[in-house]
Amino acid sequence: MCGILGACFFTEDTIKEEKFHEALYTLRSRGPDAQGLFYSYPVILGQTRLSIIDTSEKAHQPFWSTDKRYVIVFNGEIFNFQELKQELIQQGISFKTHSDTEVLLHLLILYKENAIPKLNGFFAFAFYDTQKNELIFARDRFGVKPLWIYQDTDKILFSSELKALIALGIPREINYRHLWAYFQLNYFPPNTSVLKNCFKFKSGHYAIINPDVNQVEQHPYYTVPKPDFTNIHVSKQDYAQQQQYLAQLLEDAVQKRLIADVPLGVFLSGGIDSSVITALAAKHQKHLLTFSIGFDNPVYDETEYALAVAKKCGTEHTVFKVSYQDLLDNVFNVLDYLDEPFADASALNFYILSKYTRKKVTVALSGDGADEVMGGYMKHLGEYKARQKTRLNFLLKTFNPVLKHIPANRNSRFTRKIWQIQKYSKGLNQDIAERYWHWCSVLTDTERNALLQSSFHPQNRHEITQEYMHYIHAHTGIQDVLYADMHLTLQGDMLTKVDLMSMANSLEVRTPFLDYRVVDFAFQLPSESKIYGNYRKRIVQDTFRNILPPELYHRKKQGFEVPLRDFFTKELKSYIHKELLDKDWILEQGIFDFNALQNLYHTIEQGKNGKEDWTLWAVLVFNYWYKKYIR
Repeated sequence: MCGILGACFFTEDTIKEEKFHEALYTLRSRGPDAQGLFYSYPVILGQTRLSIIDTSEKAHQPFWSTDKRYVIVFNGEIFNFQELKQELIQQGISFKTHSDTEVLLHLLILYKENAIPKLNGFFAFAFYDTQKNELIFARDRFGVKPLWIYQDTDKILFSSELKALIALGIPREINYRHLWAYFQLNYFPPNTSVLKNCFKFKSGHYAIINPDVNQVEQHPYYTVPKPDFTNIHVSKQDYAQQQQYLAQLLEDAVQKRLIADVPLGVFLSGGIDSSVITALAAKHQKHLLTFSIGFDNPVYDETEYALAVAKKCGTEHTVFKVSYQDLLDNVFNVLDYLDEPFADASALNFYILSKYTRKKVTVALSGDGADEVMGGYMKHLGEYKARQKTRLNFLLKTFNPVLKHIPANRNSRFTRKIWQIQKYSKGLNQDIAERYWHWCSVLTDTERNALLQSSFHPQNRHEITQEYMHYIHAHTGIQDVLYADMHLTLQGDMLTKVDLMSMANSLEVRTPFLDYRVVDFAFQLPSESKIYGNYRKRIVQDTFRNILPPELYHRKKQGFEVPLRDFFTKELKSYIHKELLDKDWILEQGIFDFNALQNLYHTIEQGKNGKEDWTLWAVLVFNYWYKKYIR
């Protein structure tokens, strides 16, 4: 795991070498073990290394071929590198290291871009042929590892993080065309950016760049497959065989991700997904270390379930108890690390978990990706039910105008249920594509527009939303919703959170549910294998029921939330009044409606909290970023 940085110049060399060293230093938490830079006009390649496999100096990057023709910088892990290495050895290739980087280099020398589909792992890399003066970029299938691109008429710059590009002196001009999407979703959608002329390279794509051609043309090498019910493993009549095949695939995915030359553990939240990964990992590693965090507030705490799993699997389990003071001690560390506004508040929990876990291990496995792949969210169950013609749906659809006036919030189970019913009934009155966007969003169009001054109301909403909504069709069960989530929610929110917060603490996180073989299989399954009745992630729960504690099956799914309301009205109250409710500053900035911000905070203070705390956090994150990078 590493950070990468580079440039390809089309005209003159406009950035000096020392500037690249400074920019590379901003990626030091991604790679604290070594740092290297290759500089030969018109291409520059840099890397900071977090040593995981073959920690020797011989495996440092930039990594050269023996004849010095080819060079690579690589961020990620190739989990099938040992099999690929044997394939290369049979072709007469010898190796000087035990690293996956050297395997990747030789594959690219032999096969160029055709090597990329052979890789099982997560990655972002740049491979340069000095003789042909040709540069190849690529990013992994699902966007686990980031790759930022900046382009103007003179050059292409690329990096694992936006902050390194900012350190190279790119213009810091806000891309206001996409700002509305951030406040609706609480993150910038994939392939967009907060800054002009910047974008995130597409997952599952590669590009071949020649300095003589000023263009980044992205080519797909992978797409999530459409369902194929002719496959014996996904036959509707053979659910038992589906379970057997999933068990084999996922166990192999876990086993491959246990390879490391440094200490390794597993994040164990107590939910089904992380518990499955723990149980499978414990079969192949003795004295497995597992980690979870808990809160003093029982509403947010699920450590009792994690302890039950740890006991059954025989792991050496550590629980980190988090208080409000811990949140306060770490909140500005998180805000300082963000180089693009990102307002999933659970990032704060994940930062703390990563921070403490890193004291004991360098690599952690997680259950991320299972919800999007297997149908684990309430919106998936909601969509499944919304497509059924039932009397309840008819009544909720009919009485939605009345329901929306019932007081609802997230402060108790009853009022939260009312809040969920209101959102569901509104979705019933929308077409299926609009319903998907509505259920992915924190704010409605009307609520978002009320927060922002009129000049920032979107002119291009359809352009951005259509990229994800066009996947949605009425005849595909819930598969289309999961397919859209793989492209929007998983990449834009979940994987971004995991990558940023783990890398801020120099910790590598591996995600077995996103082994492409597991994903390919999952998207060939019929909808009924994922959601059936009120049963979410059906096949995951059924397949591994015999190796998990029974109490996991008699509890409600719990999110990885931060108790923001209490936080805002106590520890951060003075900060909010000083930084967010300063009328002169808000008017000077010219983005937000000041009255809307005041009302937002008053609602939180009064305890009428639906999603106001999420929105206030989004404003706080944005303004902190704005004052650091723009003002």
